Amino acid sequence: MLTKKFPPLERFILLVSRRASHLAQQRYDVIVVGGGHAGTEAASAASRVGARTLLVTQKVHTIGALSCNPSLGGIGKGHLVKEIDALDGVCGRAGDWAGIHFSILNRSKGPAVWGPRAQLDRQQYRQFIQSELQSTPRLTVQEGSVEELLVTEPNPQNPGCHRVTGIRLEGANLPISAQSVVLTTGTFLSGSLFVGQNTSPGGRIGDAPSGSGMSRTMRERLGLRMGRLRTGTPPRIVKASVDFDQATLHPADSCPTPFSFLNSRVRCEAEEQLPCHLTFTTPGVDQVVKESLHLNSHIQQDTKGPRYCPSIESRVLRFPGRQHQIWLEPEGLTSDLVYPQGLSMTMPPETQLRLIREIPALHRAEIHTPGYGVQYDFVCPTQLSPALQVKSTQGLFLAGQINGTTGYEEAAAQGLWAGVNAARVALSMPPAMLSRTESYIGVLIDDLVTRGVTEPYRMFTSRAEFRTSLRPDNADLRLTLKGFEEVGCVSSQRYHQTARVRDLLQEALAALREISLSATSWRRQLSSVHISETKPGHQTGLDMLQLNDVTFEMLTSIFPERLSPYLEFSQRLKIEAVYRPHCILQQKEIERIKKEESMSLPEDLDYLSLPVSLSQEVREILDRIRPTTLGAATRLQGITPAAIVHLLNYVRPPGKKEKRTQRN
Repeated sequence: MLTKKFPPLERFILLVSRRASHLAQQRYDVIVVGGGHAGTEAASAASRVGARTLLVTQKVHTIGALSCNPSLGGIGKGHLVKEIDALDGVCGRAGDWAGIHFSILNRSKGPAVWGPRAQLDRQQYRQFIQSELQSTPRLTVQEGSVEELLVTEPNPQNPGCHRVTGIRLEGANLPISAQSVVLTTGTFLSGSLFVGQNTSPGGRIGDAPSGSGMSRTMRERLGLRMGRLRTGTPPRIVKASVDFDQATLHPADSCPTPFSFLNSRVRCEAEEQLPCHLTFTTPGVDQVVKESLHLNSHIQQDTKGPRYCPSIESRVLRFPGRQHQIWLEPEGLTSDLVYPQGLSMTMPPETQLRLIREIPALHRAEIHTPGYGVQYDFVCPTQLSPALQVKSTQGLFLAGQINGTTGYEEAAAQGLWAGVNAARVALSMPPAMLSRTESYIGVLIDDLVTRGVTEPYRMFTSRAEFRTSLRPDNADLRLTLKGFEEVGCVSSQRYHQTARVRDLLQEALAALREISLSATSWRRQLSSVHISETKPGHQTGLDMLQLNDVTFEMLTSIFPERLSPYLEFSQRLKIEAVYRPHCILQQKEIERIKKEESMSLPEDLDYLSLPVSLSQEVREILDRIRPTTLGAATRLQGITPAAIVHLLNYVRPPGKKEKRTQRN
């Protein structure tokens, strides 16, 4: 079991108060605005890189709060959590501490698309995050609302480029200055709450929106293209009022899988974990939705909402007559509330009660807190560089829902990377980059900055071209070593542990290759396994491990002296063996894409004046988004392969070799 001592929250608030007492006389390398998933990862990452960092949040006690669903991970999202952890982020370890129901989604498919997921105890998750921030060197936390984002006037020699200089808090006379500022405003940027026909300012129930000064600065002074998105949350239901006998029981996995590579087990033992329950909507739910549309101003808006986590109103209108899944999820070990996943709604509270009671398991349910909708400002992310820095404003970084994404995991991934690069820029280091060929975080960022969003973006495994290589099980080998050696955001402790794992896995694979027997000998040793007689010659232990019915433990029982030292990696070795042939082929494709991506496009390239071999539409797309590399240009919507060939021939005509610097 994991153990950790937490100081009382009152001590944390007192420490924040003391740290903030001399803010007016201090200058920071990095300021992070917002204490949600993006903000906490950004502040932690910037501090790990070595920057003196200030985290500003409206309420200290809500740092690390799970604003909507009490869960972490899932299909695609679980990959992000594993990668965040591999880069020494916080949320994976917090999930292992606060998890109360662990499961692997998509287990019927291959390990490359498995989705590690956990239900979380809200209070314990928030407690862990706050404790981590309190113990983070070089990090100061300040409670307050940002009134103004401070930027310089454009340089006459570069009229389109501003530079961020800091922030000003509400009620403060003096500004707080910094080299870099990371905005992680979530749903708070000019946020509005919707319940029925009532609208009020807010980014979350009980919390005010971010100051309008920031949004005004970005629109008017920086000239950023901005839009409006929406999301929602379901009502919280009193647990004692739920008839669980009319729902299907879904227990947690018998062997919980931790998110963090630092943990071999989770805190909540398997027998202590709480189950989830599954139920479904009925025709009565559809009827209530249709009858109450005129009372629901949020659903009448044309503002885009999340396609893959829509409200129950949107689901009923889009798929009339269909049964929809509703997951009844626990909110904590001692919580009296249930979270009905799939019942996000914004109708009047009395109508919400009518609707949920049309569901058999909720026929006598009581609502503790009604569901509500949120609308908020976001910045079109094509205006960002791959480092998540605003192209037109040096030192200004954006992460999370302000970039048009949805979900804790997407926000945390962006926060980590924005924090890393904000610190590197502040410390006069070049920005770090993550390719989509090496991580899901790279896929997420590349999709945002090259394609933009028309609706809240959510990560799926289908978005990654190289899924067989970018698996949850190998995120540490893909990213931890790079995070330590190149990026500077990984601790030496984690680095040495990952290096040990890498070396032992390589030894184990070598030992498997050295074991070589004829098919006849293998059939004698593994009598219960069907081994093809058509393959001539000898086969190695690695070949055998690729068979579905062969486990590493079976091979170890035959060759104990050679293989028993590596039993702790039995599952990883099985996955590695199964995917190895595919990864070898895919690696060749990755190298080709990397070579293509590495070709930089001139920053001052006048796309509108390119030859007529490129259509006007293509030239306008390239001019608007201005991809930094040829690889980024290939993934733009509306850019055809033929257009890429014409662009390549223009930038580097056939026969012209890339210039190389030669030593004398």
